[in-house]
Parts: sequence; structure tokens; C-alpha cells
Amino acid sequence: MNRRYFLRSAGATLSLPALHSLLPSALGSGMALGAETTAAVESPRRLVAIGNLLGFQTPHLFPETAGPDYQTTRLLEPLSGIRQDMTLYRGLDHDIKGGHFAVHSYLSGVLQMDAKGLPDGNISLDQLAAESMGGATRFPSLTIGSESGIHGGCMMSWTRSGTRVPPIPGPRQLFEKLFVKEDSNNLAKAKDRHALQGSILDAMLADTQTLRKRIDHEDKAKLDEYLTSVREVEQQLQLSEQWVDIEKPTAPINRPANRNMVEDLPLLYDLIILALQTDSTRIATLEIGGDFLPTHLGIDGGYHGLSHHGKRPEVIEKLVQLETYQLQHFGRFVEKMGQTTGAYGANLLDQTAILFGSGMGDANIHSNRDLPIILAGGGYSHGEYKNLTTDDGQRQRLCNLYVKLLQDFGLERDSFGSSDGILI
Repeated sequence: MNRRYFLRSAGATLSLPALHSLLPSALGSGMALGAETTAAVESPRRLVAIGNLLGFQTPHLFPETAGPDYQTTRLLEPLSGIRQDMTLYRGLDHDIKGGHFAVHSYLSGVLQMDAKGLPDGNISLDQLAAESMGGATRFPSLTIGSESGIHGGCMMSWTRSGTRVPPIPGPRQLFEKLFVKEDSNNLAKAKDRHALQGSILDAMLADTQTLRKRIDHEDKAKLDEYLTSVREVEQQLQLSEQWVDIEKPTAPINRPANRNMVEDLPLLYDLIILALQTDSTRIATLEIGGDFLPTHLGIDGGYHGLSHHGKRPEVIEKLVQLETYQLQHFGRFVEKMGQTTGAYGANLLDQTAILFGSGMGDANIHSNRDLPIILAGGGYSHGEYKNLTTDDGQRQRLCNLYVKLLQDFGLERDSFGSSDGILI
């Protein structure tokens, strides 16, 4: 069980997780394994990534001195309870420009417009990890965020073909995805839908192979991009089909109602914990977007407008209050992860690498440099502030940290996105 298994076909390699077939009826319904079986199973790795669209007020976040004895700044105060479970980084970015649009490269390190011709395109960290999951969980990944706000909704997760992964827009929809069971009529319709969509894809692929013989080199490149998108859909259909007959876990809470991103934030974090605890997924992302409205905290002004503060102290004060609220609930999330046991009997925090940060360094001047990054959990050694900026002002690539996270997740990679090494 501790060996790593692979499937190889047509030049592709798929890393397999722990083989559940050796443990009949162990999972599938979200049921925890008994003590007599947990020792035989290697607890799976998990990954959670949280992103903020408009960054943080870094003068109120970064301490003056690095190391384990760093000062507690105003924005770090809400994280005092998890200080030994997290590492704060400074001096990391993707070395790209683009203002608000470049924020969408937070988990990929590559702008969508620059992804053409790259081996992995602008696939994001979470989606690359999800590719390795196969059918081990009902949902290879969960992408959570709003479909409204500045720039038309969350754009943190990207497929290999450069397609945005639409987010689950609220706690009600996330709850229903995780726990609401299909009735017999809907179940039959779901099976029919899978069969119909599968046959359509087969026909489309046959047609495109015929077409490929009749088009020029440039159009073949476009067709290849299209086929990649088709394959992604096909894989999603195949993986979801095998879960149609498997019951979802029983909901431990009542169905929630959507309110607004500010009030819903703690509930979204709780639902992510439940998704991990029931092994419904092992990968989740949450984007705090432009519709995180300060008015719901009693603060005047719009989030985007406040982010362009022009160095006015009274505006910065409002932003710090808003960001403090975000960090309070991030700290609460990490604490609860440390108090929760997962489906394999392991502490969730120890088995989950939690990334928190933003693709925006300074929204006031549209800078994507020197990003605020926190890494928590994952079994790593924490309790330190690491300033990686060199004496001459050079920074490291954030993707170097992502390479390390992917390797520890079980992927055999030595590069990702814009990486030029590995951050250990």
C-alpha cells in the first residue's frame, strides 16, 4: 500500500492514490475507517488554496525582521493562535505585470494570453493536482467563489486548455453538491445523460480525426486545443459516472441559505472542512473576490474603490479592518482543521497544505510584485517569517514553492508554471 502506482498510456502518466479496493466498503459513503484498518492505509495528502483578489496592506502585514521571533503586526494578530502552524513568506511573485488581470495567474504563474505553446498551458496548481486524483474521490477538486463582482467573477482555477473553472458561487450550492442525494428519477436521468454525452463525444472525436487530415498546420494547432478541451470534458464525465450509484455522505448541518460573501465566509470554510473530512474531495480553492463588500462589515465604500486608497490613512484604515476580518476567519479555519480527524483517521491539518495569499501585491498601484503568501499545515516545519528578498531586491518565483507542494502531493515534477527551481 505504501508503493506508488502509475497508469501509463499514450505518453501520459497518471499517479494513483491509495488503492481502496483492498479495503472493501471502506469509503464511498464518506464513512471513516476503523482503527484496525487505518494503519494499513497511507493517509492521503490534501491541498487547499485561498486567494484574495485585491491583496493586503503589506505594511500592516509583514514584520520588520525575519525568523521565528518575528513581531506580531496588526494583520498578523488574528493569526496568533496558529503561529506555530504557519509560515509567512515575503519576496515571492510570478515576475509578471498586468494589474487586476494578472491576479488570475495566482495559482498558475502564467497569464492566459501567454500560455499558448507551453506544455501545461496556464493550468493552475489545484487543477494539476486534481488530474492525479483519478476517481479516488467524488470530486477531483472543488472551486469556490463568486460569479459576480469586479471583472465578472472568480478566475483562480484554470484547466490545461486555458479554460476557467466556474466556481461554486455560495454555501447553499456547495452544500447541495456535497450532501443532497438524487431521487430515483433524477438518478436515472443522470445515467442517461452520461450515456448520451459519452456517445456525442465519441462521435465528435471521430469527426475531428477525419477533419485533421484536411486542414493546414495553423488550424491543426487550433484543433489540438479544442481536442484538449474535449478530452477534459470526457474525463470529467467518466470520473463522475462511477459515483452515480454511490450515496453521498449524510449532511451534519441543515441546508444553508446564501447571504453575501462577507457573512458566508465562515460557513464556506466549514463546508470545505466537511468536504475534506468526508473525503468527498482532497483539493479545494476559495477566492475572495471583488464582491466582498465592506458595507456588510459596516464600512463605507466599495472594496475595489478602497483598494485604490491613494495612501489616504482613513481609507487604508477601512481596508485593514476588512482584511483583519478575512484573516480572523482564515485563522479559525486552520485551527478547526487541526481539531478535525479525516476519513483515514489522520489530523486534517497535518495532511493538508493550506496556501493563503493573493496575486496582487499592491492594488493601489496595480502591482503584482512581492506577493503576501502564507503556508499552513501540510506536516511542514512552521513558526517562521521568511523574507526571501535578496540584498539587491531580487525575489524568488512563487511557482518554486508550488513545485514543492506538487511533489509532496505525489506528482513527480521538477517544474511548474514560471518556476526556475524549487523552494524547500
